[in-house]
Amino acid sequence: MFDDNTTNAENLRILENEAKEVPLEKWGPYLSERQWGTVREDYSQNGDAWNYFPHDHARSRVYRWGEDGLAGISDYYQQLCFAVALWNGKDKILKERLYGLTNYQGNHGEDVKELYYYLDNVPTHYYMKYLYKYPQQAFPYYEINRKNGERSKEEQEYELLDTGIFDEDKYFDVVVEYAKKNSEDIHIRIEIINRGDEDAPITVLPTLWFYNRWQYEPSKPKPVIEHAEDGSVRATHVPLGTYHLYYDKPDYTLFAENETNKERLFGTPNDVPYVKDAFHEAVINGKDLEELQALNSGTKFSPVYKFLIKAKSSKTIKLRLSKGRVKNPLDDRFNTLFTTRKTEADNFYNKRFPDTLNPDLRNIQRQAFAGLLWSKQYYHYDTQRWLTTSDGISPVVENRLHGRNSTWKYLKNQDIISMPDKWEYPWYAAWDLAFHCVPMAMIDPTFAKNQLILIMREWYMNPEGQIPAYEWNFSDVNPPVQAWAALEVYRIEKEKKGEGDLRFLKRIFQKLIINFTWWTNRVDVEGKNIFAGGFLGLDNIGVFDRNSKLNGTLALEQVDGTSWMGMYALNMMDMALEIAMHDDAFEDSAVKFYEHFVLIADALNGMGLWSDEDKFFYDTIRLQKNHAYHLKVRSIVGLTSIFAVSIFSYHNLEKLRDFRKRATWLNQSREKNRQFLPIIDNNKTGKVLLSIVDQEKLTNLLNRVFDEDEFLAEGGVRALSKAYKDNPYSVDIEGSTYTIQYDPAESTSDMFGGNSNWRGPIWMPINYMLIRALRKYHEFYGDDFKLEFPKGSGNYINLKEAADELSQRLISIFTKDETGKRSVNGAEDKFYQKPENADLVLFYEYFHGDNSRGVGASHQTGWSSLVANLITDLGKSTATYVSENKFSEEMK
Repeated sequence: MFDDNTTNAENLRILENEAKEVPLEKWGPYLSERQWGTVREDYSQNGDAWNYFPHDHARSRVYRWGEDGLAGISDYYQQLCFAVALWNGKDKILKERLYGLTNYQGNHGEDVKELYYYLDNVPTHYYMKYLYKYPQQAFPYYEINRKNGERSKEEQEYELLDTGIFDEDKYFDVVVEYAKKNSEDIHIRIEIINRGDEDAPITVLPTLWFYNRWQYEPSKPKPVIEHAEDGSVRATHVPLGTYHLYYDKPDYTLFAENETNKERLFGTPNDVPYVKDAFHEAVINGKDLEELQALNSGTKFSPVYKFLIKAKSSKTIKLRLSKGRVKNPLDDRFNTLFTTRKTEADNFYNKRFPDTLNPDLRNIQRQAFAGLLWSKQYYHYDTQRWLTTSDGISPVVENRLHGRNSTWKYLKNQDIISMPDKWEYPWYAAWDLAFHCVPMAMIDPTFAKNQLILIMREWYMNPEGQIPAYEWNFSDVNPPVQAWAALEVYRIEKEKKGEGDLRFLKRIFQKLIINFTWWTNRVDVEGKNIFAGGFLGLDNIGVFDRNSKLNGTLALEQVDGTSWMGMYALNMMDMALEIAMHDDAFEDSAVKFYEHFVLIADALNGMGLWSDEDKFFYDTIRLQKNHAYHLKVRSIVGLTSIFAVSIFSYHNLEKLRDFRKRATWLNQSREKNRQFLPIIDNNKTGKVLLSIVDQEKLTNLLNRVFDEDEFLAEGGVRALSKAYKDNPYSVDIEGSTYTIQYDPAESTSDMFGGNSNWRGPIWMPINYMLIRALRKYHEFYGDDFKLEFPKGSGNYINLKEAADELSQRLISIFTKDETGKRSVNGAEDKFYQKPENADLVLFYEYFHGDNSRGVGASHQTGWSSLVANLITDLGKSTATYVSENKFSEEMK
């Protein structure tokens, strides 16, 4: 898969970063696209983050914990920021950041309402490219808000394309490119393309500003941006140093201060005359325009360019942000650097991935990586300070001290983190991040490893061992997939380099032991090896909210909680065995986790969670007197049992005599006492399979998975059986009736805010884990174990072939069909068949269970970028097997 050609310029830069204590570039796309409406900026008494700091305040009010901007960059402490602001002559506000609906405004929860695309990026960010589509008509803020407010949960969201504002091509493509000469010398090129048939005006404000820390740290020197003698502006900051911004000749320049407009928002006098929204007022309303032009310094600066761009034509602006002065900063060498860095980016990706892929697949994979890399963000949140101090607007009140995240006072985050999404989820989520690291390992394994370790460092992890879930509630319980992700990252890097990073495995293994112990002590309080945990990331998959408290006579026993822990134990065993082959001090740990897995597998199979009637695993409600009944919902919850699988050979473990001895004794003891044993020997190959499900249960479960009337969809595997489309499942619990039905797309439930839905759509990470498990089962069972795929077709294939088929279905969500359409675009595909849009790809949070259109967050590239792994894995697999379907040719 890899050609580790260290002479490639990007490879050399990655190697240089690997030697750093923290493997980061000083400058990158670390600027969020939404800081407003986040928990960090919420100082309300009732924890209403959306309304405490709304979008309408963002242009006028200073943030405390970070900054945001459009197509922006910052240094890794976000001291100095750069982004692009736009005005089409008709909007009521400057377009300085992305707009979207809050959880209260959207008929399916929060949702960004913009068209933007991450076109390219490399791990060191020496080349980056971003596209924003800006209407030439007034941006329909009110219409979007009103229309979504009028729509029911059963209707689709009202999107920007639905307004018709792009119908006559009356929009600009704003292409922002960055090319670094070195880590502290960044060339910036902004091209504005008029896609319409008429000349159109636009005002462009490339903006440089300092993050306002001085309001909370008045003893430290205040930074300043000021005119310099060489025609640049000089940005001076302690300790960042001095940077110069060079720029093409503008119509005029503006200075202001990054300070809150208290007069506008709160009716109190401002501390300085020209505040954060001064550019907005000057450009749109002409307020203080001459005064701002006359200023020579401030903490916010912009050269202003007023263009009338001819139809089908473009204008380009050149800027350069450099530490120190530069002679002839924008000469002919400026554009040459972009050509060089783009060529280096091409070489970097071409050396890593099969040259047999067709251009469409290459484009999909490249944009998946671009979105993953663009979503690295600066994240600052000190809960102790947040809880006990004020933002200068609202006083500290007692109920905040005992409110959201009040038990996480030790959490002090200030890092660059891989985020799910730069607008909808501009904060880390523990299990999302684990999935992000798997595709990241294909291009930057050092950063991937660092991220997995970071989330378990002492300034993140609870002293008791819990990993923080996400900022809305750090105490929520996400599936423990970190050990699985660590092994995936280790495997990918080992395949690339020929040897694995055992030091990484040792470091993360030690942290995971603490987390595993927290799970066993806090989530399995009765010591039965049956785990609950609540929603476990699958927001509304249950008949009822699984985070809710049942009365004292009832207990919920969760298949997925128990299966995740079985997989966790097995992953820890695999990790310990890998390390023990080089360091026998870890052999005892391998034994411990082997025994723990056996106990969990025994509990899952023997405590009544399996239905002999339906041949499926179900969550169970258990009464105090031990009477239990199944919640008969066939969902991804019951399929998680498939994920826990491992293969090893005793012959390969000859060095680990104690492990062999203890495992053999345990196996013989359980056989003697007729206890469940999740182990199968293959006498032909000498391999041993460890799995929660035996071959019979696996067959029964996969028969459901491969049934198009249940789980199997055109685009992969659904989260809930389609059988509930016409026949919803209902159950009475404590006098209340709960119902669940198949919802293939947006959520029809308000559970967990209504912005996420596991009741039918296709989720990339779950599909990826299933595919990886199928390949593992095939490694053991071989070609003779075949199942009908799809059910009722008469076509029998082995599990490797089934994994390939599922991979192709998932990849097909993004690929063009024979008419040039992509399923992911749904009804919007007409827009995406225009020549300028044909190669644009969005990576949504999840996908429609029937037609594969993108649903949820439109840029959750973090885990949907796993399609890049699928493309590569399928490319390797089809080298020996080519399936007979319309997608097989795309791998050639």
